[in-house]
Amino acid sequence: MSQERITSSFRDPSGYVVLEDDAIKRIIQPIYFAPYDALQQSGFYDKLFDQHYLIRHREISRSQTQIVLEAEKIPFVTYPYEWSFLQYKHAALLTLKIQKYCLEHGFSLKDATAFNVTFHQGKPVFIDTLSFDFYQQDQPWHAYKQFVMHFLGPLVLSKYYGHDFLKTLAHEIDGIPLKKLAQLLPWKSKLNPTLWANIHLLARYDDKFSAGSGDKGVQKLSKSAQIKLLTGLYDYIKDLDAKESTEWDHYYSQTNYNDAAYAIKKEKVKDWFEQIGRGKIIDLGGNDGTFARALGSNELVLVADIDPNAVGQNYRQIQQNKETNIVPLVADALNPAGGYGFNNEERFSLIDRLEKLQLSGCLALAVIHHLTLSGNIPFEMSAQFFARLAPNLLIEFPTRDDSWVQYLLESKREFKAHFDFYDESNFEQGFGTVFQLVKKEPIEGSARILYHFKRR
Repeated sequence: MSQERITSSFRDPSGYVVLEDDAIKRIIQPIYFAPYDALQQSGFYDKLFDQHYLIRHREISRSQTQIVLEAEKIPFVTYPYEWSFLQYKHAALLTLKIQKYCLEHGFSLKDATAFNVTFHQGKPVFIDTLSFDFYQQDQPWHAYKQFVMHFLGPLVLSKYYGHDFLKTLAHEIDGIPLKKLAQLLPWKSKLNPTLWANIHLLARYDDKFSAGSGDKGVQKLSKSAQIKLLTGLYDYIKDLDAKESTEWDHYYSQTNYNDAAYAIKKEKVKDWFEQIGRGKIIDLGGNDGTFARALGSNELVLVADIDPNAVGQNYRQIQQNKETNIVPLVADALNPAGGYGFNNEERFSLIDRLEKLQLSGCLALAVIHHLTLSGNIPFEMSAQFFARLAPNLLIEFPTRDDSWVQYLLESKREFKAHFDFYDESNFEQGFGTVFQLVKKEPIEGSARILYHFKRR
């Protein structure tokens, strides 16, 4: 029996997570026995399970030194900097709902980091079983500041300045400092009562405390006042929107395919999926998930795209259709999320997580010309990248006659001649270094070709 401690699980002295023979287990230390027993015996955990707020667990052993839980395994964990605006918003609302539920049952969240939430079966879910503690009469919510730094801050900055601020936790892993947050927001944000009270005023108090001067502000806060605070935050976040147009927003309404070619492409994608034996795949550059849905499968499909609006549209469809097998995430193939935090192992890189998932295939439609002509990535390097992801690859190659390719080449201006290598022959040669060509199929009615490769 092999046991490996998860390197991201070290901050909470209450316990830690291990991977044991492909099972996720949580080790609870004696310091947390009392809260855990109260949560378990009161039926509180079961209520959260039934609401699909908290990932399920079951107790499998107990001794004087530790309690061991086995948790439901989530196939692929996404991080806040990989979410669309709507996903981020739903994760924030879930955290507020859980804290309100805690207060109503005599408990409280002791931390409110955005990393305690991920997406599973089409919904946000809280994954830290040990984040709950006893509520203490008239004590303020100790995780309130963390909630503002991890959730409210990135959402509000995105509202004013665009989606890039949703990626903030990649470099501010402990959240946006309140002083910085208040300084970044426009002056008019002070006129909003919610932002004034929960960011600007809070930043003033925080700055005062860290300077070591004055009293510590509000020492007591009744339960009813806390619930009122949570309700106000919930109502404000629920109505938030980031009105930013993006390059690939509504991509499939701009495509240069005619209807017949579009239908042919869908059928070829579905045929490829059947030929590789189905299984878990990633649709890289999958936009709103159109081709993921064309597979007609219950298998896990990750749909990654650089465009947060497209990812948001995909997530909205997942919610409407109640789809449980599609995982949407914001990802840039030219700059995938790296390893962050202590020893670069507190948050795992996108590539590491994908490799551990052991995907069956990678779908890359309308991606290679962007990697090559926008990112200047040689074909050989792109091939190595795709080979790391999965053994089977279905990749679409737009030829030089394709309008998008022509546009990208013209944008190179005086350097256009440097990309004379962009053609079928060089593409096949470059990918042939790590892949074996299985099938080559021109898409009738378009200037594009589908290649089915198998990793050597």
